[in-house]
Amino acid sequence: MGKEQRQESPPMLLVVALAAVFLCSCPAAVSARKVGETCALGRNCDAGLHCETCVADGNVRPRCTRVTPVDPQTKDRGLPFNRYSWLTTHNSFARLGTRSQTGTAIATAWNQQDTVTQQLNNGVRGLMLDMYDFRNDIWLCHSYGGACQNFTAFTPAVDVLREIEAFLAANPSEVVTIFIEDYVESPRGLTRVFNASGLTRYLFPAWRMPKNGGDWPLLGDMVRDNHRLLVFTSRSAKEASEGFAHEWRYVVENQYGSKGMVKGSCPNRAESAAMSDLSRSLVLVNYFRDLPNFPEACKDNSAQLLAMLDACHAAAGNRWANFVAVDFYKVLL
Repeated sequence: MGKEQRQESPPMLLVVALAAVFLCSCPAAVSARKVGETCALGRNCDAGLHCETCVADGNVRPRCTRVTPVDPQTKDRGLPFNRYSWLTTHNSFARLGTRSQTGTAIATAWNQQDTVTQQLNNGVRGLMLDMYDFRNDIWLCHSYGGACQNFTAFTPAVDVLREIEAFLAANPSEVVTIFIEDYVESPRGLTRVFNASGLTRYLFPAWRMPKNGGDWPLLGDMVRDNHRLLVFTSRSAKEASEGFAHEWRYVVENQYGSKGMVKGSCPNRAESAAMSDLSRSLVLVNYFRDLPNFPEACKDNSAQLLAMLDACHAAAGNRWANFVAVDFYKVLL
């Protein structure tokens, strides 16, 4: 980041946004129940909340938990993009209980409870998508060994990208970020699928992204210029060949999976520069298991996650996470 950001900085809008997402507020004497208050049904809870039980945390009494985080834009749109924090879903497309559009039963892990459209409507602004060549097209798969199979293929990528396009078209002040785990080998495969989805007109150009840790453009300016979609790929060559930014040129990212959930530790993943590398302006924090565990997610996505955010803040040179990636985002307590 720039010189100002290299100093101990206020925690962007993370204090506002993530505190509202993860912490319980004090009970209030109103008819609609607030975050943390006991409930019987979803309709007992205030707007943006639902009634949830976290047995894994020893809490058998249902409580109102937050579905929709506070949108940091409602607090201030005049900051650089790298001063905001956004809720991000890991394997956003891998919806619990869904079947493959190949007609085959899915035999791989599920990571989320609802569709990408519902995630966006609920305040998610970062999406992690795994893209593969499959059936002469680009598909979203949760697979292994770099190959998509009928039983690991969820849906053609263009279908989910069109959901994102519809959201951006209907919400002209919103900014969305896509992280692509990229297994696409077909020539200009990403370009084709983004063109087909209609998303290309929203792309923030890679050449405008700060290369040496400087501040990003102001969020309000990105909205004004209609540069409201950031796309990062795991393939370095595609920045030159197709114009899609190579993620780890701009982002530091901690270790994903169970090895990244060790209390008090925040190591970088192998592909990323060190978390403390200030030449990358954005910070991505993963907090999810190797094998997603829906009953345990409410416990993972609570005090443990807050502790990891603190650890990663210290590891990243006193920078708060810009993207917080979780499984089963709807059970953030």
